[in-house]
Amino acid sequence: MRVPPPPLPPVGNFRAPSPPPPPRRYGGSPPPHLHHHCLGAMVVLHLHHHCLGAMVSRAMQGSLWAELQKHADTHSNSEFDVSEIETLFSAVVKKPNNSKSDGQKSQKSDKVHLIDLRRANNTEIMLTKIKMPLPDMMGAALALDDSLLDADQVENLIKFCPTKEEMELLKGYTGNKETLGKCEQFFMELMKVPRVESKLRVFSFKIQFSTQIKDIRQSLNIVNSACEQIRSSDKLKEIMKKILYLGNTLNQGTARGAAVGFRLDSLLKLTDTRATNNKMTLMHYLCKVLASKSSDLLDFHEELTSLEAASKIQLKLLAEEQQAIVKGLEKVELELSASERDGPVSEIFCKTLKEFTAIAGADVGSITTLYTSASKNADGLAVYFGEDPARCPFEQVITTLLNFVHLFRNAHDENCKNAELEKKKALKEAEMEKSGSPMKKKGSFKEAEMDKSGSPMKRTSKKEAEMDKAGSPMKRIALEEAETDKSGRPMKKIAQQEAEIDKPESPMKKPAR
Repeated sequence: MRVPPPPLPPVGNFRAPSPPPPPRRYGGSPPPHLHHHCLGAMVVLHLHHHCLGAMVSRAMQGSLWAELQKHADTHSNSEFDVSEIETLFSAVVKKPNNSKSDGQKSQKSDKVHLIDLRRANNTEIMLTKIKMPLPDMMGAALALDDSLLDADQVENLIKFCPTKEEMELLKGYTGNKETLGKCEQFFMELMKVPRVESKLRVFSFKIQFSTQIKDIRQSLNIVNSACEQIRSSDKLKEIMKKILYLGNTLNQGTARGAAVGFRLDSLLKLTDTRATNNKMTLMHYLCKVLASKSSDLLDFHEELTSLEAASKIQLKLLAEEQQAIVKGLEKVELELSASERDGPVSEIFCKTLKEFTAIAGADVGSITTLYTSASKNADGLAVYFGEDPARCPFEQVITTLLNFVHLFRNAHDENCKNAELEKKKALKEAEMEKSGSPMKKKGSFKEAEMDKSGSPMKRTSKKEAEMDKAGSPMKRIALEEAETDKSGRPMKKIAQQEAEIDKPESPMKKPAR
Protein backbone atom coordinates (compact mmCIF):
# COMPACT_ATOMS: atom_id res chain seq x y z
CA MET A 1 0.00 0.00 0.00
CA ARG A 2 1.36 3.35 -1.01
CA VAL A 3 1.91 5.84 1.81
CA PRO A 4 0.96 9.45 1.00
CA PRO A 5 3.73 12.06 1.32
CA PRO A 6 3.79 14.21 4.47
CA PRO A 7 2.25 17.67 4.29
CA LEU A 8 4.46 20.61 3.23
CA PRO A 9 5.72 22.85 6.00
CA PRO A 10 3.97 26.20 6.26
CA VAL A 11 5.58 29.08 4.48
CA GLY A 12 5.10 32.28 6.47
CA ASN A 13 1.52 32.70 7.62
CA PHE A 14 0.13 30.64 4.80
CA ARG A 15 -1.77 27.46 5.69
CA ALA A 16 -3.22 24.99 3.30
CA PRO A 17 -6.99 24.81 3.35
CA SER A 18 -8.46 21.88 5.29
CA PRO A 19 -10.14 19.20 3.21
CA PRO A 20 -13.93 19.12 3.12
CA PRO A 21 -15.66 16.90 5.70
CA PRO A 22 -16.42 13.37 4.60
CA PRO A 23 -20.00 12.53 3.70
CA ARG A 24 -22.18 11.40 6.61
CA ARG A 25 -22.72 7.67 6.77
CA TYR A 26 -25.76 5.84 8.12
CA GLY A 27 -25.57 5.59 11.88
CA GLY A 28 -22.79 8.15 12.18
CA SER A 29 -22.82 11.11 14.53
CA PRO A 30 -23.98 14.49 13.23
CA PRO A 31 -21.47 17.15 12.25
CA PRO A 32 -20.18 19.31 15.09
CA HIS A 33 -21.88 22.44 13.81
CA LEU A 34 -25.32 20.71 14.04
CA HIS A 35 -24.82 18.88 17.32
CA HIS A 36 -24.29 21.75 19.70
CA HIS A 37 -28.00 22.50 20.18
CA CYS A 38 -28.57 19.16 21.86
CA LEU A 39 -26.15 19.97 24.65
CA GLY A 40 -27.99 23.00 26.01
CA ALA A 41 -30.96 23.24 28.31
CA MET A 42 -33.11 21.10 26.08
CA VAL A 43 -32.19 17.48 26.42
CA VAL A 44 -34.21 16.28 23.43
CA LEU A 45 -35.47 18.49 20.62
CA HIS A 46 -38.68 17.36 18.96
CA LEU A 47 -39.11 19.00 15.56
CA HIS A 48 -42.26 18.92 13.49
CA HIS A 49 -40.52 16.78 10.86
CA HIS A 50 -43.78 15.04 9.85
CA CYS A 51 -44.43 17.88 7.41
CA LEU A 52 -41.52 16.65 5.25
CA GLY A 53 -42.78 13.13 4.99
CA ALA A 54 -40.49 10.15 5.48
CA MET A 55 -36.85 11.25 5.87
CA VAL A 56 -34.31 9.34 3.81
CA SER A 57 -31.39 8.16 5.95
CA ARG A 58 -29.27 6.85 3.09
CA ALA A 59 -29.01 8.51 -0.30
CA MET A 60 -29.57 6.31 -3.30
CA GLN A 61 -26.77 6.43 -5.86
CA GLY A 62 -27.59 8.73 -8.73
CA SER A 63 -30.28 10.58 -6.79
CA LEU A 64 -30.51 14.23 -5.97
CA TRP A 65 -29.55 13.58 -2.41
CA ALA A 66 -26.42 11.73 -3.40
CA GLU A 67 -25.42 14.60 -5.60
CA LEU A 68 -26.06 17.14 -2.86
CA GLN A 69 -23.95 15.16 -0.46
CA LYS A 70 -21.22 14.89 -3.04
CA HIS A 71 -21.15 18.64 -3.57
CA ALA A 72 -21.88 19.74 -0.02
CA ASP A 73 -22.18 23.48 0.30
CA THR A 74 -21.81 24.68 3.85
CA HIS A 75 -22.49 28.26 2.77
CA SER A 76 -26.05 27.40 1.69
CA ASN A 77 -26.75 25.74 5.02
CA SER A 78 -25.50 28.73 6.93
CA GLU A 79 -28.39 30.80 5.60
CA PHE A 80 -30.69 29.14 8.17
CA ASP A 81 -30.61 30.25 11.77
CA VAL A 82 -30.76 27.06 13.80
CA SER A 83 -31.97 28.83 16.94
CA GLU A 84 -34.79 30.45 15.00
CA ILE A 85 -35.81 27.08 13.60
CA GLU A 86 -35.86 25.62 17.06
CA THR A 87 -37.98 28.48 18.35
CA LEU A 88 -40.51 28.38 15.53
CA PHE A 89 -40.93 24.69 14.79
CA SER A 90 -39.91 22.72 17.85
CA ALA A 91 -42.62 20.68 19.62
CA VAL A 92 -42.31 22.07 23.12
CA VAL A 93 -43.03 19.41 25.75
CA LYS A 94 -44.42 20.88 28.95
CA LYS A 95 -42.64 19.73 32.02
CA PRO A 96 -45.22 18.24 34.43
CA ASN A 97 -45.27 19.46 37.98
CA ASN A 98 -44.09 16.21 39.48
CA SER A 99 -42.84 17.66 42.72
CA LYS A 100 -45.93 16.48 44.67
CA SER A 101 -46.71 13.31 42.76
CA ASP A 102 -43.08 12.30 42.74
CA GLY A 103 -43.10 12.66 46.51
CA GLN A 104 -46.17 10.48 46.80
CA LYS A 105 -44.77 7.89 44.44
CA SER A 106 -41.55 7.81 46.28
CA GLN A 107 -43.42 7.51 49.54
CA LYS A 108 -45.48 4.64 48.21
CA SER A 109 -42.57 3.01 46.59
CA ASP A 110 -40.70 3.24 49.87
CA LYS A 111 -43.39 1.09 51.62
CA VAL A 112 -42.63 -2.60 51.89
CA HIS A 113 -45.51 -4.96 51.14
CA LEU A 114 -45.15 -8.56 52.26
CA ILE A 115 -48.82 -9.62 52.39
CA ASP A 116 -50.92 -10.54 49.37
CA LEU A 117 -52.10 -7.32 47.72
CA ARG A 118 -55.79 -8.20 47.70
CA ARG A 119 -55.82 -9.25 51.36
CA ALA A 120 -53.80 -6.18 52.29
CA ASN A 121 -56.32 -3.90 50.56
CA ASN A 122 -59.28 -5.56 52.32
CA THR A 123 -57.49 -5.24 55.66
CA GLU A 124 -56.83 -1.55 55.12
CA ILE A 125 -60.49 -0.98 54.20
CA MET A 126 -61.54 -2.67 57.43
CA LEU A 127 -59.15 -0.52 59.46
CA THR A 128 -60.60 2.68 57.98
CA LYS A 129 -63.98 1.78 59.55
CA ILE A 130 -62.50 1.55 63.04
CA LYS A 131 -60.81 4.98 62.84
CA MET A 132 -58.52 4.39 65.78
CA PRO A 133 -54.72 4.19 66.05
CA LEU A 134 -53.48 0.64 66.14
CA PRO A 135 -52.02 0.81 69.68
CA ASP A 136 -55.26 2.31 71.06
CA MET A 137 -57.30 -0.32 69.25
CA MET A 138 -55.30 -3.14 70.76
CA GLY A 139 -55.49 -1.50 74.18
CA ALA A 140 -59.29 -1.40 73.97
CA ALA A 141 -59.38 -5.06 72.88
CA LEU A 142 -57.17 -6.23 75.76
CA ALA A 143 -59.23 -4.19 78.23
CA LEU A 144 -62.42 -5.81 76.85
CA ASP A 145 -63.89 -2.32 76.55
CA ASP A 146 -67.13 -2.66 74.57
CA SER A 147 -67.67 1.12 74.71
CA LEU A 148 -64.82 1.61 72.20
CA LEU A 149 -65.26 -1.48 70.04
CA ASP A 150 -68.59 -3.07 69.17
CA ALA A 151 -69.35 -6.66 68.19
CA ASP A 152 -69.07 -6.08 64.43
CA GLN A 153 -65.67 -4.41 64.72
CA VAL A 154 -64.33 -7.20 66.90
CA GLU A 155 -65.63 -9.80 64.44
CA ASN A 156 -63.76 -7.99 61.65
CA LEU A 157 -60.58 -8.00 63.71
CA ILE A 158 -60.97 -11.76 64.15
CA LYS A 159 -61.57 -12.19 60.44
CA PHE A 160 -58.36 -10.33 59.53
CA CYS A 161 -56.05 -11.89 62.10
CA PRO A 162 -52.76 -12.99 60.49
CA THR A 163 -52.35 -16.64 59.58
CA LYS A 164 -49.39 -18.76 60.64
CA GLU A 165 -47.74 -18.32 57.24
CA GLU A 166 -48.17 -14.55 57.39
CA MET A 167 -46.73 -14.47 60.91
CA GLU A 168 -43.67 -16.43 59.80
CA LEU A 169 -43.23 -14.08 56.85
CA LEU A 170 -43.33 -11.00 59.08
CA LYS A 171 -41.05 -12.55 61.69
CA GLY A 172 -38.40 -13.00 59.03
CA TYR A 173 -38.43 -9.31 58.11
CA THR A 174 -35.36 -7.53 59.54
CA GLY A 175 -35.77 -4.13 57.87
CA ASN A 176 -37.20 -0.91 59.19
CA LYS A 177 -40.73 -1.62 60.44
CA GLU A 178 -41.77 1.97 59.72
CA THR A 179 -41.48 1.26 56.01
CA LEU A 180 -44.00 -1.58 56.15
CA GLY A 181 -47.48 -1.14 54.69
CA LYS A 182 -50.49 -0.45 56.88
CA CYS A 183 -51.67 -4.07 56.72
CA GLU A 184 -48.22 -5.35 57.70
CA GLN A 185 -48.04 -2.88 60.60
CA PHE A 186 -51.48 -4.02 61.77
CA PHE A 187 -50.38 -7.65 61.71
CA MET A 188 -47.20 -6.77 63.59
CA GLU A 189 -49.29 -5.02 66.27
CA LEU A 190 -51.50 -8.10 66.68
CA MET A 191 -48.47 -10.35 66.92
CA LYS A 192 -47.32 -8.54 70.05
CA VAL A 193 -50.19 -10.21 71.97
CA PRO A 194 -49.95 -13.97 72.62
CA ARG A 195 -52.93 -15.91 71.18
CA VAL A 196 -54.47 -12.69 69.95
CA GLU A 197 -57.23 -14.42 67.98
CA SER A 198 -58.36 -16.38 71.04
CA LYS A 199 -58.46 -13.19 73.11
CA LEU A 200 -60.53 -11.43 70.45
CA ARG A 201 -63.00 -14.32 70.46
CA VAL A 202 -63.30 -14.01 74.23
CA PHE A 203 -63.99 -10.30 73.76
CA SER A 204 -66.74 -11.07 71.21
CA PHE A 205 -68.30 -13.63 73.57
CA LYS A 206 -68.33 -11.08 76.40
CA ILE A 207 -70.02 -8.42 74.25
CA GLN A 208 -72.83 -10.74 73.14
CA PHE A 209 -73.22 -12.66 76.40
CA SER A 210 -75.78 -10.42 78.12
CA THR A 211 -78.06 -10.25 75.09
CA GLN A 212 -77.93 -14.00 74.50
CA ILE A 213 -78.67 -14.81 78.14
CA LYS A 214 -81.61 -12.41 78.13
CA ASP A 215 -83.12 -13.87 74.95
CA ILE A 216 -82.74 -17.48 76.07
CA ARG A 217 -84.25 -16.77 79.49
CA GLN A 218 -87.21 -14.97 77.91
CA SER A 219 -87.92 -17.83 75.50
CA LEU A 220 -87.72 -20.46 78.25
CA ASN A 221 -90.10 -18.45 80.43
CA ILE A 222 -92.59 -18.28 77.54
CA VAL A 223 -92.45 -22.07 77.16
CA ASN A 224 -93.12 -22.61 80.85
CA SER A 225 -95.91 -20.03 80.86
CA ALA A 226 -97.66 -21.55 77.83
CA CYS A 227 -97.53 -25.04 79.33
CA GLU A 228 -98.94 -23.79 82.62
CA GLN A 229 -101.76 -21.80 80.98
CA ILE A 230 -102.87 -24.71 78.80
CA ARG A 231 -102.92 -27.26 81.59
CA SER A 232 -104.71 -24.96 84.05
CA SER A 233 -107.40 -23.68 81.65
CA ASP A 234 -110.79 -24.95 82.86
CA LYS A 235 -112.56 -23.51 79.82
CA LEU A 236 -110.32 -25.41 77.44
CA LYS A 237 -111.00 -28.61 79.38
CA GLU A 238 -114.76 -28.06 79.10
CA ILE A 239 -114.57 -27.41 75.36
CA MET A 240 -112.49 -30.53 74.84
CA LYS A 241 -115.12 -32.47 76.82
CA LYS A 242 -117.95 -31.16 74.63
CA ILE A 243 -116.02 -31.96 71.44
CA LEU A 244 -115.53 -35.52 72.69
CA TYR A 245 -119.28 -35.84 73.38
CA LEU A 246 -120.09 -34.43 69.95
CA GLY A 247 -117.75 -36.91 68.27
CA ASN A 248 -119.18 -39.89 70.17
CA THR A 249 -122.70 -38.79 69.26
CA LEU A 250 -121.84 -38.69 65.57
CA ASN A 251 -120.03 -42.02 65.73
CA GLN A 252 -122.66 -43.74 67.83
CA GLY A 253 -123.17 -47.33 66.76
CA THR A 254 -119.77 -47.57 65.07
CA ALA A 255 -116.37 -48.81 66.17
CA ARG A 256 -115.35 -45.21 66.89
CA GLY A 257 -118.21 -44.61 69.27
CA ALA A 258 -117.83 -44.44 73.05
CA ALA A 259 -114.26 -43.10 72.76
CA VAL A 260 -112.48 -41.91 75.89
CA GLY A 261 -110.47 -39.30 74.01
CA PHE A 262 -109.31 -38.14 70.59
CA ARG A 263 -106.10 -37.23 68.82
CA LEU A 264 -105.08 -33.60 69.11
CA ASP A 265 -105.02 -33.03 65.35
CA SER A 266 -108.74 -33.94 65.25
CA LEU A 267 -109.44 -30.40 66.46
CA LEU A 268 -108.52 -29.11 63.00
CA LYS A 269 -110.90 -31.53 61.26
CA LEU A 270 -114.04 -29.97 62.74
CA THR A 271 -114.14 -27.56 59.80
CA ASP A 272 -114.00 -30.45 57.30
CA THR A 273 -117.29 -32.03 58.43
CA ARG A 274 -120.27 -30.20 56.90
CA ALA A 275 -123.98 -30.47 57.64
CA THR A 276 -126.37 -32.18 55.20
CA ASN A 277 -127.79 -28.82 54.14
CA ASN A 278 -124.23 -27.65 53.50
CA LYS A 279 -124.89 -24.43 55.42
CA MET A 280 -122.53 -24.97 58.35
CA THR A 281 -119.62 -27.09 59.53
CA LEU A 282 -119.24 -29.02 62.74
CA MET A 283 -117.11 -26.14 64.08
CA HIS A 284 -119.94 -23.67 63.37
CA TYR A 285 -122.41 -25.97 65.10
CA LEU A 286 -120.15 -26.27 68.14
CA CYS A 287 -119.86 -22.49 68.38
CA LYS A 288 -123.61 -22.11 67.93
CA VAL A 289 -124.40 -24.51 70.77
CA LEU A 290 -121.82 -22.94 73.06
CA ALA A 291 -123.12 -19.44 72.30
CA SER A 292 -126.66 -20.41 73.27
CA LYS A 293 -126.00 -22.65 76.28
CA SER A 294 -122.41 -22.04 77.47
CA SER A 295 -121.49 -18.56 76.32
CA ASP A 296 -118.92 -18.22 79.10
CA LEU A 297 -116.67 -20.69 77.23
CA LEU A 298 -116.43 -18.64 74.07
CA ASP A 299 -113.52 -16.54 75.37
CA PHE A 300 -111.37 -19.51 76.42
CA HIS A 301 -108.49 -18.11 74.31
CA GLU A 302 -108.06 -15.28 76.79
CA GLU A 303 -106.65 -17.82 79.24
CA LEU A 304 -103.95 -18.76 76.69
CA THR A 305 -102.12 -15.44 76.33
CA SER A 306 -98.68 -17.05 75.82
CA LEU A 307 -99.83 -19.34 73.01
CA GLU A 308 -98.97 -16.94 70.17
CA ALA A 309 -95.45 -16.22 71.47
CA ALA A 310 -94.79 -19.89 72.21
CA SER A 311 -95.61 -20.84 68.61
CA LYS A 312 -92.49 -18.92 67.45
CA ILE A 313 -90.08 -20.85 69.68
CA GLN A 314 -88.13 -23.93 68.63
CA LEU A 315 -86.89 -25.94 71.59
CA LYS A 316 -84.18 -27.53 69.46
CA LEU A 317 -82.67 -24.14 68.65
CA LEU A 318 -82.93 -23.13 72.30
CA ALA A 319 -80.99 -26.25 73.26
CA GLU A 320 -78.26 -25.39 70.75
CA GLU A 321 -77.99 -21.82 72.01
CA GLN A 322 -77.85 -22.97 75.62
CA GLN A 323 -75.06 -25.44 74.82
CA ALA A 324 -73.15 -22.77 72.90
CA ILE A 325 -73.28 -20.51 75.97
CA VAL A 326 -71.94 -23.28 78.22
CA LYS A 327 -69.09 -24.21 75.85
CA GLY A 328 -68.28 -20.56 75.21
CA LEU A 329 -67.82 -19.93 78.92
CA GLU A 330 -65.55 -22.98 79.16
CA LYS A 331 -63.31 -21.54 76.43
CA VAL A 332 -63.23 -18.21 78.26
CA GLU A 333 -62.02 -19.91 81.41
CA LEU A 334 -59.33 -21.79 79.48
CA GLU A 335 -58.05 -18.58 77.91
CA LEU A 336 -58.04 -16.92 81.34
CA SER A 337 -55.83 -19.68 82.70
CA ALA A 338 -53.42 -19.36 79.76
CA SER A 339 -53.33 -15.54 79.88
CA GLU A 340 -52.23 -15.55 83.50
CA ARG A 341 -48.87 -16.82 82.24
CA ASP A 342 -48.46 -14.16 79.52
CA GLY A 343 -46.99 -11.49 81.74
CA PRO A 344 -47.67 -7.75 81.75
CA VAL A 345 -49.13 -7.71 78.24
CA SER A 346 -52.25 -9.60 79.45
CA GLU A 347 -52.48 -8.16 82.94
CA ILE A 348 -55.49 -5.89 82.26
CA PHE A 349 -57.09 -8.63 80.17
CA CYS A 350 -56.93 -11.14 83.03
CA LYS A 351 -58.26 -8.70 85.60
CA THR A 352 -61.29 -7.75 83.51
CA LEU A 353 -61.97 -11.33 82.50
CA LYS A 354 -62.02 -12.60 86.09
CA GLU A 355 -64.77 -10.14 86.97
CA PHE A 356 -66.77 -11.22 83.92
CA THR A 357 -66.49 -14.98 84.54
CA ALA A 358 -67.71 -14.59 88.12
CA ILE A 359 -71.01 -13.09 86.91
CA ALA A 360 -71.29 -15.18 83.74
CA GLY A 361 -70.90 -18.45 85.65
CA ALA A 362 -73.96 -17.72 87.78
CA ASP A 363 -76.02 -16.72 84.73
CA VAL A 364 -75.11 -19.87 82.83
CA GLY A 365 -76.03 -22.00 85.83
CA SER A 366 -79.47 -20.42 86.12
CA ILE A 367 -80.09 -20.79 82.39
CA THR A 368 -79.17 -24.47 82.52
CA THR A 369 -81.65 -25.06 85.35
CA LEU A 370 -84.38 -23.10 83.56
CA TYR A 371 -83.87 -25.06 80.34
CA THR A 372 -84.17 -28.38 82.19
CA SER A 373 -87.50 -27.25 83.69
CA ALA A 374 -88.86 -25.97 80.35
CA SER A 375 -87.91 -29.17 78.53
CA LYS A 376 -89.71 -31.25 81.18
CA ASN A 377 -92.85 -29.11 80.95
CA ALA A 378 -92.84 -29.30 77.14
CA ASP A 379 -92.79 -33.10 77.20
CA GLY A 380 -95.46 -33.15 79.89
CA LEU A 381 -97.77 -31.02 77.71
CA ALA A 382 -97.86 -33.69 75.02
CA VAL A 383 -98.59 -36.35 77.64
CA TYR A 384 -101.41 -34.15 79.00
CA PHE A 385 -103.23 -34.54 75.66
CA GLY A 386 -102.46 -38.26 75.51
CA GLU A 387 -99.74 -37.87 72.88
CA ASP A 388 -96.23 -39.28 72.64
CA PRO A 389 -93.63 -36.46 73.02
CA ALA A 390 -91.41 -38.14 70.46
CA ARG A 391 -94.16 -38.13 67.81
CA CYS A 392 -95.96 -34.99 68.90
CA PRO A 393 -93.34 -32.56 70.21
CA PHE A 394 -93.97 -29.26 71.93
CA GLU A 395 -93.93 -27.23 68.70
CA GLN A 396 -96.66 -29.41 67.14
CA VAL A 397 -98.89 -29.21 70.21
CA ILE A 398 -98.66 -25.42 70.35
CA THR A 399 -99.23 -24.98 66.62
CA THR A 400 -102.30 -27.26 66.66
CA LEU A 401 -103.88 -25.43 69.59
CA LEU A 402 -103.18 -22.03 68.04
CA ASN A 403 -104.78 -23.04 64.75
CA PHE A 404 -107.80 -24.43 66.62
CA VAL A 405 -108.23 -21.10 68.41
CA HIS A 406 -108.16 -19.25 65.08
CA LEU A 407 -110.70 -21.61 63.46
CA PHE A 408 -112.97 -21.48 66.50
CA ARG A 409 -113.00 -17.69 66.63
CA ASN A 410 -113.58 -17.38 62.88
CA ALA A 411 -116.54 -19.76 63.03
CA HIS A 412 -118.04 -17.88 65.98
CA ASP A 413 -117.63 -14.54 64.16
CA GLU A 414 -119.36 -15.95 61.07
CA ASN A 415 -122.24 -17.24 63.21
CA CYS A 416 -122.63 -13.80 64.79
CA LYS A 417 -122.69 -12.11 61.38
CA ASN A 418 -125.30 -14.54 60.04
CA ALA A 419 -127.45 -14.10 63.16
CA GLU A 420 -127.26 -10.33 62.80
CA LEU A 421 -128.33 -10.54 59.15
CA GLU A 422 -131.29 -12.77 60.05
CA LYS A 423 -132.31 -10.37 62.79
CA LYS A 424 -132.22 -7.37 60.45
CA LYS A 425 -134.26 -9.27 57.87
CA ALA A 426 -136.92 -10.20 60.41
CA LEU A 427 -137.19 -6.62 61.63
CA LYS A 428 -137.58 -5.37 58.09
CA GLU A 429 -140.39 -7.84 57.34
CA ALA A 430 -142.20 -6.88 60.54
CA GLU A 431 -142.00 -3.19 59.67
CA MET A 432 -143.37 -3.85 56.17
CA GLU A 433 -146.33 -5.82 57.53
CA LYS A 434 -147.06 -3.15 60.07
CA SER A 435 -146.99 -0.31 57.53
CA GLY A 436 -149.31 -2.25 55.13
CA SER A 437 -147.11 -1.95 52.10
CA PRO A 438 -147.32 -4.73 49.49
CA MET A 439 -144.81 -7.52 49.99
CA LYS A 440 -143.93 -10.38 47.72
CA LYS A 441 -143.76 -13.87 49.05
CA LYS A 442 -141.04 -16.14 47.79
CA GLY A 443 -142.30 -19.05 45.67
CA SER A 444 -145.74 -17.53 44.90
CA PHE A 445 -146.80 -15.73 41.74
CA LYS A 446 -150.04 -14.39 43.30
CA GLU A 447 -149.80 -11.06 45.10
CA ALA A 448 -152.01 -9.60 47.72
CA GLU A 449 -154.22 -6.86 46.41
CA MET A 450 -155.53 -3.94 48.31
CA ASP A 451 -159.04 -2.41 47.95
CA LYS A 452 -159.76 1.25 48.25
CA SER A 453 -160.12 1.03 52.00
CA GLY A 454 -156.61 -0.42 52.38
CA SER A 455 -157.67 -3.96 53.46
CA PRO A 456 -156.45 -6.95 51.45
CA MET A 457 -158.90 -8.69 49.14
CA LYS A 458 -158.25 -12.24 48.09
CA ARG A 459 -158.74 -13.17 44.48
CA THR A 460 -160.51 -16.51 44.34
CA SER A 461 -161.38 -16.76 40.68
CA LYS A 462 -161.04 -14.94 37.42
CA LYS A 463 -164.66 -13.66 37.71
CA GLU A 464 -164.91 -11.45 40.78
CA ALA A 465 -168.02 -10.49 42.65
CA GLU A 466 -169.16 -7.07 41.59
CA MET A 467 -170.95 -4.54 43.63
CA ASP A 468 -173.63 -2.09 42.48
CA LYS A 469 -173.97 1.38 43.83
CA ALA A 470 -176.23 0.22 46.65
CA GLY A 471 -173.71 -2.36 47.76
CA SER A 472 -175.98 -5.47 46.94
CA PRO A 473 -174.80 -8.30 44.70
CA MET A 474 -176.31 -8.52 41.23
CA LYS A 475 -175.78 -11.16 38.62
CA ARG A 476 -173.85 -10.19 35.53
CA ILE A 477 -176.67 -11.49 33.30
CA ALA A 478 -179.25 -9.28 34.92
CA LEU A 479 -176.93 -6.34 34.60
CA GLU A 480 -176.37 -6.97 30.93
CA GLU A 481 -180.10 -7.30 30.37
CA ALA A 482 -180.77 -4.13 32.23
CA GLU A 483 -178.22 -2.27 30.18
CA THR A 484 -179.42 -3.65 26.84
CA ASP A 485 -183.15 -3.30 27.45
CA LYS A 486 -184.65 -0.92 24.96
CA SER A 487 -188.40 -1.68 25.40
CA GLY A 488 -189.04 1.54 27.08
CA ARG A 489 -189.76 0.05 30.48
CA PRO A 490 -188.22 1.91 33.32
CA MET A 491 -184.81 0.57 34.41
CA LYS A 492 -185.74 0.64 38.05
CA LYS A 493 -188.71 -1.68 37.57
CA ILE A 494 -186.64 -4.20 35.61
CA ALA A 495 -184.03 -4.11 38.30
CA GLN A 496 -186.65 -4.75 40.96
CA GLN A 497 -188.04 -7.71 39.03
CA GLU A 498 -184.57 -9.19 38.62
CA ALA A 499 -183.90 -8.79 42.31
CA GLU A 500 -187.14 -10.59 43.13
CA ILE A 501 -186.25 -13.44 40.78
CA ASP A 502 -183.06 -13.98 42.75
CA LYS A 503 -185.17 -14.84 45.82
CA PRO A 504 -186.91 -18.11 45.02
CA GLU A 505 -187.96 -18.67 48.61
CA SER A 506 -190.23 -15.60 48.73
CA PRO A 507 -193.48 -15.60 46.62
CA MET A 508 -193.56 -13.09 43.78
CA LYS A 509 -196.48 -10.69 43.67
CA LYS A 510 -198.56 -10.63 40.53
CA PRO A 511 -198.94 -7.27 38.86
CA ALA A 512 -202.38 -5.66 39.29
CA ARG A 513 -204.62 -5.41 36.26
